[in-house]
Amino acid sequence: MVRLKKLLIGCVCVLGLFFFMQNAHAGFQDFFKGVQDVFTGGSSLTDGDIASGLKEALQIGTGNAVANVGKVGGYLDNPQIRIPLPGPLAKSENLLRLAGYGPQVDAFSQSINRAAEAAAPQAKELFWQAIREMSIEDARQILGGGDTAATTYFKDKTSGKLQEVFKPIIHDSMAQVGATRYFQDLDAKVKAIPFAGSLNLDLDSYVTDGALNGLFTVVAEEERKIRQNPAARTTDLLKKVFSAGQ
Repeated sequence: MVRLKKLLIGCVCVLGLFFFMQNAHAGFQDFFKGVQDVFTGGSSLTDGDIASGLKEALQIGTGNAVANVGKVGGYLDNPQIRIPLPGPLAKSENLLRLAGYGPQVDAFSQSINRAAEAAAPQAKELFWQAIREMSIEDARQILGGGDTAATTYFKDKTSGKLQEVFKPIIHDSMAQVGATRYFQDLDAKVKAIPFAGSLNLDLDSYVTDGALNGLFTVVAEEERKIRQNPAARTTDLLKKVFSAGQ
């Protein structure tokens, strides 16, 4: 009995020390998961649970992201992803405003963001195609990865296709909303300002890159919500999978 009591005390001390070290680095949840794995031999989730739950989560997350950026104001009204004035134009912005061309600058800024908003809905099907093609190993790596592991997966799988799809849509949209005309007018104004130079920019590529960067930023936000916020896990399967991943 005495030996058993000493053994139990020793185990408690070891676990207490382990808790202290883990809490300093990763927090109570990670410690609890580590202890749980020691006694259970790891997660009880099946491969089917992992794949189905993750795919369901990513469909919800990417759907929300596309809806958020693909609405009017999705880019323009979000300071985090709003496409800024191109570098050459930003450098000349103060001069243009002093010369009375502020309204044209504002109209151009609005129009390039409107073009991005028009292209964004096309991303949903490409994201969902990548989800359908996801393997069990992909799912395990994403579930066990960092807060934006799925976003990285989407970048790897869809960036090239998204460029191909977005660019012509953005080109046409910029023509429709006046971005191309505003840009040409501003370029002429900049050239007329002494020492201001020229804008010299591939506008289609600039706006396409800005649109995709903003889209992936919002996808990453949605991924973090599902991983970190239990309230964002809207189904029993999501709760089961992502609780086990913590």
